[in-house]
Amino acid sequence: MSPTSPANPGCPTRRLTTAQALVAFLARQYTERDGRRQRLISATWGIFGHGNVAGIGQALVEAGGARSGDGRNGGAGNGAAHRMPYLQGRNEQAMVHAAVGYARQSGRLSAHAVTTSIGPGATNLVTGAALATINRLPVLLLPGDTFATRPADPVLQQLEVEYAGDVSVNDCLRPVSRYFDRITRPEALIPAALQAMRVLADPAGTGAVTLALPQDVQAEAYDWPEEFFAERDWHVRRPAPDTHELEAAVRAVRSARRPLIVAGGGIRHSAAEETLAAFTAATRIPVASTQAGKGALRHDHPADVGGIGHTGTATADELARTADLVIGIGTRFSDFTTASGTLFANPAVRFLHLNITGFDAHKLAALPLVADARAGLEALTAALAGRGYRVDPAYETEYTGAKEAWEERVEASFATPDPTARPTQTQVLGLLDALATEDDILINAAGSLPGDLHKLWRTRSRDQYHVEYGYSCMGYEIPAAIGVLLADGARTGPDRPRRPVWALVGDGTYLMNPTEIVTAVQENLPLKLLILQNHGYASIGGLSESVGAEGFGTAYRHRDADGGFTGPPLPVDLAANAASLGLRVLRATTVDDLRTALAEARDASGPTCVYVETETPDTVSGPPPAQAWWDVPVAETASRPAAVKAREEYDRQVAARRRHL
Repeated sequence: MSPTSPANPGCPTRRLTTAQALVAFLARQYTERDGRRQRLISATWGIFGHGNVAGIGQALVEAGGARSGDGRNGGAGNGAAHRMPYLQGRNEQAMVHAAVGYARQSGRLSAHAVTTSIGPGATNLVTGAALATINRLPVLLLPGDTFATRPADPVLQQLEVEYAGDVSVNDCLRPVSRYFDRITRPEALIPAALQAMRVLADPAGTGAVTLALPQDVQAEAYDWPEEFFAERDWHVRRPAPDTHELEAAVRAVRSARRPLIVAGGGIRHSAAEETLAAFTAATRIPVASTQAGKGALRHDHPADVGGIGHTGTATADELARTADLVIGIGTRFSDFTTASGTLFANPAVRFLHLNITGFDAHKLAALPLVADARAGLEALTAALAGRGYRVDPAYETEYTGAKEAWEERVEASFATPDPTARPTQTQVLGLLDALATEDDILINAAGSLPGDLHKLWRTRSRDQYHVEYGYSCMGYEIPAAIGVLLADGARTGPDRPRRPVWALVGDGTYLMNPTEIVTAVQENLPLKLLILQNHGYASIGGLSESVGAEGFGTAYRHRDADGGFTGPPLPVDLAANAASLGLRVLRATTVDDLRTALAEARDASGPTCVYVETETPDTVSGPPPAQAWWDVPVAETASRPAAVKAREEYDRQVAARRRHL
């Protein structure tokens, strides 16, 4: 113990390596919101190589990271409350996905760190980092980096750039991080670590945060001021709306005759579901939801009209076409939500955006209401309370009647008239829908499932619907489910059963990233993996057909005599693969088999897989078609009839696009 700190003269110090100091610092950071306090960084995922094994790896050993509560007291002065649990991953991208799933389930109030070696370990983080930042979810990335002191040049895995000596592969993480720093001296960690925590806890600015750690600096010792290791609380603020913006919002709502709320993920992040329900009870304004916002209201709430946009319901999309005021709450208004600028067709439509970021609040030339979703809704509800606003009863009757008609279409899609037949994908969802309660959590990210789920799934709780559609990343589902299970376990405790968490994947997604099955087995997490085998990229196959590409390269089949892919399906046994990774696998071939297997998997206490080959639906048994357009440009010139016809349809649709000014 050194007597004084070079950074703070007279302050007691502790001599640690940079990596040891970082881990000790992270174990003492907390968030606080609404009187609830929790660890900001509750665990660290890691795969070790020469770029981090002797630095962060050794520091995690010092911090008692092998297992939370395992009785060890780290050399960095860690008591039980300040240990840093370690989680072993199999793929760097997947570790970030698991951390993102954990952060979302934790309400963005708690996060995980992810450490990797240099080179491919670090660049494998990029996809996960992009997903985290696009979805505004916090994750701390700690990639190793090449030597700061450059004792040899180049070293193993170093990227040589002729015009810049300070560039490494970690610079790939700059555009997908909300904060990036490279720690080239031990003392530089102090301001960088504080900035990293600020961004992670910022509800308007959170996302992936990267601290690149040169491997020599990780192992270098320094006399750290004890103040650096004091417990620190980061208050997660709820900014209230500006009075001028609030009054403008009130005027806009009061003048609207056909208002529509578009609920986004910001409602969930703000825990504003009850406040939204109170607002709709007072005003009777209908609520449509984005993928991230689905669950803001229960499916059976009278004001809930389902998903909106390209994957939305007919009810929500028809309301959007005639709305004179669209009230966005916590949404980014992506092209799926706006149907690529064609959905909000009323010539008089105007937009009011309640969002914690000014960037999003001003989209579509909207009236901005920059505030936390819950605080903004509370203020808007109070401001309208004495002014007698409520939508016309005829409008309420219109949308509730349309909602009932849509529910009949859902029932038709879910129906299973022949219990001995192979189920379609929508019938699989119907069987799961019949089994699920408000405890179940569904996780999905890509393929045709997000569209079917957004249109058809009946969400029963605020956090049941977990579809990542900001980045729509294949391979997200299995690791994210692990993160959700870890977050749920942290709340329920070791003596209470975890909630059923379902990872829904097609065969294309499964083949992208099945590796974290091993982690679920290692941690004995009761993952419920549902694999739907349809022998290819079903979603992109359908899109390919619609844009004149004729399904090229989207089926998993043997080559034919002409070199195409129209031969028999590939003899790939994904169920056997999942079993080889340690899962208990239940195979289902019929509707009845599947019903039994899903119930058995739901009750299982260990990681379990249900595998089913799905039938291609016909126009009657399949899901309702897209209720709104999505812009995927079609070849302007082509010789093949399919593309020529697709271009004609594209030109017709794109003519309806408008700029909202």
